[in-house]
Amino acid sequence: MTDTAVMLNFAGDIQDMARFKPGQSGNPAGKPKGTISKVTKLRQSIEKDVPAILAALVEQAKNGDTSAAKLLLERTLPPMRPVDQPVSIPLTGENLTDDGRAVLVALGAGQVGADQAAKVLGGLGALARIAEVDELLKRVEALEKAHADQTTA
Repeated sequence: MTDTAVMLNFAGDIQDMARFKPGQSGNPAGKPKGTISKVTKLRQSIEKDVPAILAALVEQAKNGDTSAAKLLLERTLPPMRPVDQPVSIPLTGENLTDDGRAVLVALGAGQVGADQAAKVLGGLGALARIAEVDELLKRVEALEKAHADQTTA
């Protein structure tokens, strides 16, 4: 048997061993069905006390406990995210190069932030790809029409 044949046979044996048999567990000595985890047991044990715990935590936060306040706020309010303010950048729309340059000038002048400029430039890049696809589509249609005209003539 060649080395390649031995390797292929060995790989096939491993694949057969790794496959689960229908109706058999992959780990028969594993955790039995219906076993309750330690975390679930803990949750169940304090479940009846949760309203009192929360009330005490709120009271502590009201009395100036910053740790209690932080815990309550982190768990109940979503984190605040920065919001971009609308900015007007004079874009001509005549060509993408001039529009991109206008964005960079606005960035250099401090009229827009770097993240806003990056988003606008990304949008201009996407527009450039769309325009490129449109141009290619027009060229293909023109070539197909010219080819059809030659075959019918």
